[in-house]
Amino acid sequence: MNLEGETVMMTGLILAGEPDKRMGGRRESLLPFGGEPLLARQVREMRRVCAEVVIAADNPRPYLRIVDADVRIISDYYSGKGAIGGMHAGFSLARHDAVWVVGCGMPFLSAAAAELLCGLKEAGADAAVPVIGGKPSPLHAVYDKRCSSQALEAIERGERRAEGLLRALNWTPVDESLFVAAGIEPHFVAAIGSYARYTAMAQALETDKFEFKKPAFQHREGCENLKKE
Repeated sequence: MNLEGETVMMTGLILAGEPDKRMGGRRESLLPFGGEPLLARQVREMRRVCAEVVIAADNPRPYLRIVDADVRIISDYYSGKGAIGGMHAGFSLARHDAVWVVGCGMPFLSAAAAELLCGLKEAGADAAVPVIGGKPSPLHAVYDKRCSSQALEAIERGERRAEGLLRALNWTPVDESLFVAAGIEPHFVAAIGSYARYTAMAQALETDKFEFKKPAFQHREGCENLKKE
């Protein structure tokens, strides 16, 4: 369903990731956020616009008690390959051409932003990518499922991060100004990244005083050098 209640043929893909050393060995997707596991919060937001939701995980067992049976949990074809391994599996198994991809540590997903990205993806483009603070965010982007072949090639090159895939794609940049004009706050790309930042985000959510500082959110190293082909 979209925000007007109409069906959107889009797959939501959550890259659940592995236990994070920066988080004391915890899984970011299982951290409590707003009174529920972060993963449950993400699934609920994705369901606002996605016809299906898929979780790519190294081990499905920790998530079975959190999500409903209609949420598909898949394993990577190539384990230990980072975000690109999960993206390859998700693209390969998605039931719909458009795939909204997000990372496990992103508490402020925006269904409205995903719907805007899907609508603005240029004909023939492989993806539509938000550009916030002048930097592309390959997580919280909408991809075509045919990108599975480029994802496999990226794995074979030794890439692990989503940025490595983006360099090989023809993608539509969607500037921050377009989200702001649509009434969408740009903090949807914010990621946890550390236990201190998680604590700050969780406390800010309780007080409704989250302050989004563009330099602070988690762009991966090298993002600033990505360019549209």
